[in-house]
Amino acid sequence: MTATATLAPATAELATAEPAPAAKKELTEALLYLDAVTVTFDGFRALNALSFTVDPGEMRAVIGPNGAGKTTMMDVITGKTRPDRGDVFFDGGITDLTKLDETQIATLGIGRKFQKPTVFENHTVLDNLRLALKGQRRALPNIFRRESAAARERIDEIFETIRLTEHRDRLGGALSHGQKQWLEIGMLLAQDPKLLLVDEPVAGMTDAETAQTAELLRAINANGHSVVVVEHDMTFVRDLGVRVMCLHEGSVLAEGTLDQVSANERVIEVYLGR
Repeated sequence: MTATATLAPATAELATAEPAPAAKKELTEALLYLDAVTVTFDGFRALNALSFTVDPGEMRAVIGPNGAGKTTMMDVITGKTRPDRGDVFFDGGITDLTKLDETQIATLGIGRKFQKPTVFENHTVLDNLRLALKGQRRALPNIFRRESAAARERIDEIFETIRLTEHRDRLGGALSHGQKQWLEIGMLLAQDPKLLLVDEPVAGMTDAETAQTAELLRAINANGHSVVVVEHDMTFVRDLGVRVMCLHEGSVLAEGTLDQVSANERVIEVYLGR
């Protein structure tokens, strides 16, 4: 929630109002910009001066041991957690995400998929996408009204992307675990986000589903969406074929191709093992 300003007592001289924090537009063309972001919980530093950027149209994988700060990083980006200090800007430095709540940030075009899929299990796959479609906010009218031609076309595009066209009339609860993950990704796509944050999407999937998920995310990225994927499955990360960032103790430990990061001695020591 946005903090409410408190008026200072009147004084003999009017105090000069502090200017609002300047956007980082002059410093970055990145879609997402984090600089020196620090978050502390009861003395534990979950993020320690974390800095990185995500460019428009980029997909990046984030790896690291448990407790490295991956979840807190996503919490900060989506407004669930406020940083103690540091800058978090979106869309070329135009918007300061630390000043917005979760709903405002989602409306800006940042979608987050948690590890456990959350779909409407008693509704059809088609109705799940109808309910999620951008610009639609009321459930019952969405299900029962006739869609516009543009809405039908958009839903068909999403079905093709997530490869659930033949399951459109099945109940969400009847899908396999992997299919539910794809459906939830499709529900995010229905909101047309600029940036998708995807948390361990292949946990619990079969090898075939894992490979298909890598293809799905590559297709989403190819269509212009920036994607940040948090994952432990190194085979899946390799299939993505993208830049990799390893977090440790709340900071970036190494960054580069998967081969470069995997060869880093500190990454081997704290995460991958020998």
